[in-house]
Amino acid sequence: MKFAIGTDEDRTVVGAIAAHLKERGHDVDVLPVKAWAEIATEVARAVVEKKVDQGIVCCWTGTGVTMAANKVRGIRAALCTDAQTAAGARKWNDANVLGLSLRLLSEPIAKEIVDAWLDSSYAGSEDASLEIIRRSEN
Repeated sequence: MKFAIGTDEDRTVVGAIAAHLKERGHDVDVLPVKAWAEIATEVARAVVEKKVDQGIVCCWTGTGVTMAANKVRGIRAALCTDAQTAAGARKWNDANVLGLSLRLLSEPIAKEIVDAWLDSSYAGSEDASLEIIRRSEN
């Protein structure tokens, strides 16, 4: 799988996330640091344009990048602060962009969240709700 990672701050945890993804066999593009709205939009566009399979966006709280990514049609970005939320976002919401808070993340917690994200996939149980989201985008 190919990932794009975008952040508005150069933090060591971002590099640790990229390294962890690579260790798990994934291709990773870490984009240059930009303002949170700009970097989130760039990552989201890469996902919808199928340049990458999944995106990860980071800012101090994770809220801004998640909100900005969700403005791009076809994106289902989820702000995840723990592994259970990340697994649920993939399983029930078919999320394709992971939003992370730089303020809250240690490297071990970041790896747990990323592992839960990678080890989960859409269960197919929420098609009706996802269709409502798709219709609301139009």
